[in-house]
Amino acid sequence: MLIRIRSAFVLALAVLACAQQAWAQGPFTMGGVTAQPGTVVSGALNVPAGPGDQGTTIPFSILNGVRPGPVLGLIAGTHGSEYPPILALQRLRSSIDPKDLSGTIVMVHVANMVSFLGRTVYYSPVDHKNQNRVYPGRPDGTLSERVADAISREVISRTDYLIDLHCGDGNESLVPYAYWSTSGTPGLVDACRQLAQAFGIEYILINPSRPIDPARTVSGTNTALARGKPALTIEWGGMGQIDEESVAGIARGVEGVLRHLKMRATGAPPLDHPVWLARNEVLTSGATGIWHPAVATGRLVSQGTLIGRITDFWGVTVEEVRAPFDGVVLYVVGTPPTTKGEPLAGIAARATEADFPKK
Repeated sequence: MLIRIRSAFVLALAVLACAQQAWAQGPFTMGGVTAQPGTVVSGALNVPAGPGDQGTTIPFSILNGVRPGPVLGLIAGTHGSEYPPILALQRLRSSIDPKDLSGTIVMVHVANMVSFLGRTVYYSPVDHKNQNRVYPGRPDGTLSERVADAISREVISRTDYLIDLHCGDGNESLVPYAYWSTSGTPGLVDACRQLAQAFGIEYILINPSRPIDPARTVSGTNTALARGKPALTIEWGGMGQIDEESVAGIARGVEGVLRHLKMRATGAPPLDHPVWLARNEVLTSGATGIWHPAVATGRLVSQGTLIGRITDFWGVTVEEVRAPFDGVVLYVVGTPPTTKGEPLAGIAARATEADFPKK
């Protein structure tokens, strides 16, 4: 009898050990570095040289928790002069203790290094492409396309959730807002809505027209959505400035998402009653010249309100830009140079019941 009891006890211990091993958090490897459970490591993805360029690097960090959970990808620095998201990730890397974390956080600190170091807005100084318009990228493409390919393969393919952290580029002033994509299955759409509310931004723009063709996803967020992964784009900060409110707001938003995903116990609760926006339009320049904005971001405008005017280089007005409908000014270009076809401002109207996806 005693032998049978001991045997049963040993068997129970073996089963318990196997169960604990099965539910244990494992190491996470990316870009040649491995984060053991409860550690933070950093490295850089290497984008080799191509025809006409010297290649680049993509600095990243892995925060690997001690308990199983989802993998959250955070991407900053897609555009070279969008600084608050970059600083927010540095702050979060230092403030999050992986021993209090379930799952794994993958941070891309500066996605577009050549634009960041070159202090350029919108376009890469190497191939003159918008990094957020070339996804999922190509391994044999231009530098921007190869960067997108590396992030698609090494980061987005490894994550369960993705947040693409943006702000107004070096020439844009904006009010903080998030894009809620309503393309995809009902479950994916609802998961994206929950991410948006968990981030805690007052303005959430309903966006039903995101491309999710896997071969032409355009942006990092769309690449995740096309693969069935809940994703979110946020905008917070701008004009090439580093302001504490924006950096702290982005960090606080990520902490809210971590709480929502049950990756950490702390963090702000979701915003239950955001301002939902729907119809939106980017106002573009009809002429090359000097831009004179007439409104501030966050202002409520009525149809026909003067948003700004363009003069030629001698000061003669060549175009007046007016609000096409009643709405809120999401962003305004705040620097004088403008080229025909480039954005000048963004306007969005409050959502109605008809704008929400049908359940």
